[in-house]
Amino acid sequence: MRVAPVGGTAVQDHVALAEIELCGELIIAASAARERLSLESIDEVLRVAEERGIGPGE
Repeated sequence: MRVAPVGGTAVQDHVALAEIELCGELIIAASAARERLSLESIDEVLRVAEERGIGPGE
């Protein structure tokens, strides 16, 4: 049986790390909100418009 060496060999999945960061931001926004977040608020937190290249109000 082979065991992975300890320390320094971890592979970073940048996509997974970005998703974890966005989930954290969404949790923070939801916990700070008085009511349920609207779809627009969720899109804002997740920066959907930035990913699509859409400016505000477009």
